[in-house]
Amino acid sequence: MVSDGQFRQYLRQISLPNMGESVQCKLLSANVLIVGCGGLGTAASIYLAGSGVGRLAIADDDVVEISNLPRQVTYHATDVGRAKIDCLKASLQRQNPDIGVRAINKKLSGDQLLLEISIADIVLDCSDNLATRHSINVFCKQSNTDLVSGAAIGWKGQLSVFPFSAPQDIACYRCLYPFDEIKGSSRCSESSVMGPVVGIIGLYQALETIKLLAGVHPQVEQQKPPTLKLFDGLNGQWQTLQIAREKTCSVCITN
Repeated sequence: MVSDGQFRQYLRQISLPNMGESVQCKLLSANVLIVGCGGLGTAASIYLAGSGVGRLAIADDDVVEISNLPRQVTYHATDVGRAKIDCLKASLQRQNPDIGVRAINKKLSGDQLLLEISIADIVLDCSDNLATRHSINVFCKQSNTDLVSGAAIGWKGQLSVFPFSAPQDIACYRCLYPFDEIKGSSRCSESSVMGPVVGIIGLYQALETIKLLAGVHPQVEQQKPPTLKLFDGLNGQWQTLQIAREKTCSVCITN
């Protein structure tokens, strides 16, 4: 059960018809891994911390740069030159001392990435390169860990939820993007991007994560296949495409 203080703190979401104290307890005991502490990761983390997700692991090896500030709004001019995870951890713990935040100051890969994913309930892919995204997908599929993937470039954003913990055999990220590299720049840090678009996708990742943890995600309840949600920031419109499982997908075949 939640404490009296926690009940007052989370009252607005506890009072939702499909939430309640038992669901809040699930959030408080959850373990969420966020890979990447840029615009996506910062936006998602502040709402996950606010909602009472009990344990957040944040991973990034970058330092704050002045060019980050228009879209990575948890950082300030005084943070320039400091490790992102140190700044973000301090900010989240000031926001909600009720939760635990574990900072991983390195680029996760290989066995360590697999270990971190295997102990998480849900992974948020907020990374900025395709190679990391494919590695996260492989290990999430392998360990049956739910994956919430987001990306944003220019005026456009995209989001997909892969509930690998569900019993049905579903498509994965490689089914959607069966290639490992993109010619030219493939990093957000090297591409043009509109800050609020990144924030919208990051907040959407937080929302999808909370629904998964609460057990109220329609995609899981109705056993629907994953979808690719495309957001156009210029006209404010969303488009939803179904992701089909690719028969020749190396990740799906292996797992």
